[in-house]
Amino acid sequence: MNFKAFENKIWLATPTMHGEEIKYVKKAYETNWMSTVGENVNEVERIAAEKSEMKYGVALSSCTAALHLCVKIAGERLYGKPAVSHGALEGKRVFCSDMTFAATLNPVVYEGGIPVFIDTEADSWNMDPVALERAFKLYPDVKLVVSAELYGFPGRIDLIKDICERHGALLIEDAAEAMGATVCGRQCGSFGDYSAISYNGNKIITGSSGGCLLTNDIDVAAKARKWSTQSRENAEWYQHEDVGYNYRMSNVVAGVVRGQYPHLEEHIAQKKEIYERYRNGFKDLPVQMNPITPDTEPNYWLSAMVIDREYMCHQTRDEKTASYVSEEGKSCPTEILERLASLNAEGRPIWKPMHMQPIFRTHGFVSREEGYDVGADIFERGLCLPSDNKMTSDDQDIIIDIIKSCF
Repeated sequence: MNFKAFENKIWLATPTMHGEEIKYVKKAYETNWMSTVGENVNEVERIAAEKSEMKYGVALSSCTAALHLCVKIAGERLYGKPAVSHGALEGKRVFCSDMTFAATLNPVVYEGGIPVFIDTEADSWNMDPVALERAFKLYPDVKLVVSAELYGFPGRIDLIKDICERHGALLIEDAAEAMGATVCGRQCGSFGDYSAISYNGNKIITGSSGGCLLTNDIDVAAKARKWSTQSRENAEWYQHEDVGYNYRMSNVVAGVVRGQYPHLEEHIAQKKEIYERYRNGFKDLPVQMNPITPDTEPNYWLSAMVIDREYMCHQTRDEKTASYVSEEGKSCPTEILERLASLNAEGRPIWKPMHMQPIFRTHGFVSREEGYDVGADIFERGLCLPSDNKMTSDDQDIIIDIIKSCF
């Protein structure tokens, strides 16, 4: 079947702007509050905490910055303040989600920690609670867990939290992709001892960049604000007693985020429609969409799918390239992604698990039992679909037909 390329590119996910954003950006400009203080920053912190059902938010330059400060705070709470030349987790193992973006665990490395990767649960595509329990038996000294929620489809982060509490461990919740999603009626971002959300350009709402640290501890919020502004002391001159960072969100970026927040639920509803349209369109194909875990409500940020193993054609991947052998009635992520790209539509592979990354291959990896590697299997058979909420239903129907033609 021949398809005409899309005249305008169909993207994976892009910002959706509404108009209120420019009002708050203009206010920052007109009042000359263009730096890292101002009404927009204050409002983003208030709204972020309220929406996430946490007491305090700290607006930062990125979600990675938020995660870094979460990790640094957790490390100092667990092990005390380190020497200036060492990180707060120097030489300590930390349990981390395996199938995620590297930003989830890079802050652990910044602080000298050693990531140990916990396999993915097949039924949720998130950290496997059974594997986490096993990991605590193998590494009983571990006192910190960093768990990410994948593509806005959360697993049972509540169970992860319970396991951490039983083992005396702190939980950092990377809710970068899951803002507005819930588990048992409770907001993602509210389960961690410290949590982080993202306003990156492709997220459910955006500031072009930015993130927020969430906590219920006022002292933690104050420490994060201090660290994020180069750790300046309250003195008449520039005085420093801690290492600091240039991590604070600008009042201009905060204006964009502030204008986006009223549209969070609207964006979630649009993303859900995209997911449901894919699921209905693929009902006769040998594929499965992102699983929805019982007692959770996703934000549907990115729709993704995996191909049933018996319908996979031969696919080969090395470190940086992929190839496949076409086979009637079968397909693979490489074929589908190449076909979409040739017609001016963007898809992506599923996150390559961290234990498969060259930099982390010597690190520990724990699955629910020996021989299991759920994340590697999902990576091999899965891909992220165009999920932009400005895509029309006609556009999406064409994408569905394109994917059908690959089989």
